[in-house]
Amino acid sequence: MKTHHLRTHRSDENLVREGQLAWQLAGIATDPVELDDEVVDMVVNRVIDNAAVAAASIARKPVVSARSQALSHPVSIGGDGATVFGADQGRRTSPEWAAWANGVAVRELDFHDTFLAKEYSHPGDNIPPILAVAQHLAASRGLTGRDLVRGIATGYEIQIDLAKGISLHEHKIDHVAHLGPSAAAGIGTLLGLDQETIFQAIGQALHTTTATRQSRKGEISTWKAHAPAFAGKMAVEAVDRALRGETSPVPIYEGEDGVIAWLLGGPEASYEVPLPDLGEAKRAILDSYTKEHSAEYQAQAWIDLARKLHDEYPLILDDPSRIESIVLHTSHHTHYVIGSGANDPQKYDADASRETLDHSIPYIFTVALQDGAWDHETSYSPERAHRPDTIALWNKVTTVEDPEWTRRYHSLDMSEKAFGGKVVITLADGGEIVDEIAVADAHPLGARPFGRKQYVQKFRTLAEWALEPDEIERFLDVAQRLPELGPDELVGLTFTAAPGALVGVDVPTGLF
Repeated sequence: MKTHHLRTHRSDENLVREGQLAWQLAGIATDPVELDDEVVDMVVNRVIDNAAVAAASIARKPVVSARSQALSHPVSIGGDGATVFGADQGRRTSPEWAAWANGVAVRELDFHDTFLAKEYSHPGDNIPPILAVAQHLAASRGLTGRDLVRGIATGYEIQIDLAKGISLHEHKIDHVAHLGPSAAAGIGTLLGLDQETIFQAIGQALHTTTATRQSRKGEISTWKAHAPAFAGKMAVEAVDRALRGETSPVPIYEGEDGVIAWLLGGPEASYEVPLPDLGEAKRAILDSYTKEHSAEYQAQAWIDLARKLHDEYPLILDDPSRIESIVLHTSHHTHYVIGSGANDPQKYDADASRETLDHSIPYIFTVALQDGAWDHETSYSPERAHRPDTIALWNKVTTVEDPEWTRRYHSLDMSEKAFGGKVVITLADGGEIVDEIAVADAHPLGARPFGRKQYVQKFRTLAEWALEPDEIERFLDVAQRLPELGPDELVGLTFTAAPGALVGVDVPTGLF
């Protein structure tokens, strides 16, 4: 790996292309280096993972809304169109709208992969826009499954490298500002575009996808699922404009009125971004991790610890009156984003939205502790949130920052990087229960790491209610053959809802 030093430059410094981060990212996208076998296997896993959580969410309101928007648009004349999760394979739409609908379906339940460092990310958000373009242009450009895998690997590499080097949330900028550039670069790799075209697309994608973090603060709205889908849609459109010869603000990161100077650390700030050298394999996807539970990633390990404590102390934890307090000692980010350090009263509100509750570690830990389990639907139901014993215990749960857990959270040494912490349960009789966990059970270093078997089972479990058995097996067959797929087979990387699965679902209308 090499380190790219990033800072603001005055206009009269005339920073050359080679010195600009966007140019370096475009160089990664054009590097023809072969992929490692384990990277290819992990791309397949994440395609399955995305489809699993999309299947679970296809009847949810934001997904229905985004799908209805997408299917209101015809296939653009430049290709054959792209598929939309839940719709018949033959029902196509323009690739940017497919990226939009599928991106919302993938993100809605907050149940797919994650990478956390200086910034947090869900790098699986790269897959919908890159796949949509691949399906749209497969026939005309002869694109194969191998091309798609390479494009996805680039998207993961760039988003994760940016997350390792540049904090956005510190400056209240939403993390999808790293996704726009990574998805545009991934599309560039997929299509074999030249460095200048990808450079311009990256700049446009970044410029159009910077927004504040209010979408993940306080009363969290349905836009939380739409934000990454919007970034993917903008990436597709940015590549389209760049292909037509349109240019972007330059230098987008380093300019004196650019992203660093006015959206991030300011004119005096500097950043160190790790990037693969020319000819070095793109392996960043292997640093990311998926979710066993439908909740913010920093809650994954806490759910596993709560389940363990539920089994070990059922008589004590069954009654909230036996518990004086529960304090979760954890990282800065967990404390201030999903913990009591956020100072969001909504995190303790039984009437809060699902989007808010899945960003409330006090709520999540309470329910997992009481139930010894976690379910992507019932654990968030209004009935579950309003249980009097849950509310009583929930209000006894707080978080505090622990410097050592913060250090481990930010470590780039994957062997010590951690997202959990230590729990101290003080009992009414003065006793204590103390335990800790570093990583989730499903993490590569966890008690039960996810492999192909677990990804396949996750798809079967989450899709069972919505897809016919034959459709489940058909999709899994196509997805697991991804690296060998021909141009005519990429359309199979979707699924059709079973007859009756969407009956009674209210489809909204809008402008389109």
